[in-house]
Amino acid sequence: MKLFMSKLLYLIIMLFIISLISFLAIHLAPNSFFASGQLNPNITPESIEQLKAVYGLDKPLYIQFFSWITALLHLDFGISFASGQMVKNEILSRVPITLTINIISMFLIFVVSLYLGIKAALQKDSKLDKAVGQLSLLSFSMPSFYLALLLVLIFSIYFEILPIAGLHSIPNDGSLNYYLDFAWHLVLPIFIITFSGIGSLILYIRSLTIEILKSDYIFFARARGLDKKKILRYYILPNLYPPVITLLGLSLPGIIGGSVILETIFSIDGMGLLFYQSALSHDYPVIMGILIIGAFLTLLGNMLADLILLKLNPNYDEK
Repeated sequence: MKLFMSKLLYLIIMLFIISLISFLAIHLAPNSFFASGQLNPNITPESIEQLKAVYGLDKPLYIQFFSWITALLHLDFGISFASGQMVKNEILSRVPITLTINIISMFLIFVVSLYLGIKAALQKDSKLDKAVGQLSLLSFSMPSFYLALLLVLIFSIYFEILPIAGLHSIPNDGSLNYYLDFAWHLVLPIFIITFSGIGSLILYIRSLTIEILKSDYIFFARARGLDKKKILRYYILPNLYPPVITLLGLSLPGIIGGSVILETIFSIDGMGLLFYQSALSHDYPVIMGILIIGAFLTLLGNMLADLILLKLNPNYDEK
């Protein structure tokens, strides 16, 4: 309970600090949505001032910030400059697909990294160990956007196996084929996020497993005649879970941030693509809303990682 309350307080404080920094950075940036000629080449300066007054942009920055924070406490992110729609509704319509992609990718990163890292450690200096090392090197040295374009060129254009972009090729009739088509469109984005995320984690797990195998309790477990499966289940995995889960929690910002690039490349209507489009049009309310929700999801992910660690190790709360 102590850990939960401290993490909750930390989440609130960090959200406030992030919102303040984001607000200042966005409003101090050059150009704006209401810049002359941005909306209409023939728009007059008087009309621009009237629009700014409607959205409250004619007030001092500190008043704008506290007005925005007050509205945020009521889950009101304002109105989009570009579409005139409620920002909350625009973002909430995009959150499910972004969360789906990232949650599946996180799960696959965890499973694949754990399996290959342990396999490489158990067969140290073997051909498999060297192959896993090369795979890890390729993973964290290959930019995700370049890998995305390369795989699209190979599997979507040359072989015509996977779809190039979007989420659907058939209308939504509620049938099984529709959901299979949806899953088929997610193959490339999820593979790219997973492949880009396993490199350093595999090497970390391999190194940690090798150190565990050198420990005294592994020596005595082998001396008692325990087989490899029991050693893995009762000695190696329990010691790997806490640091791996912690590292996954710390990698959340990079994974969520990578959605902006991949959703733009694959034309996926998620938060990443919305953020990119809003940044191009200087749509401040949408940008701020996505930054806050992205920060909240990241902090929430780290909080959940700590709670999982508490479940695995009840003494973690005392640290």
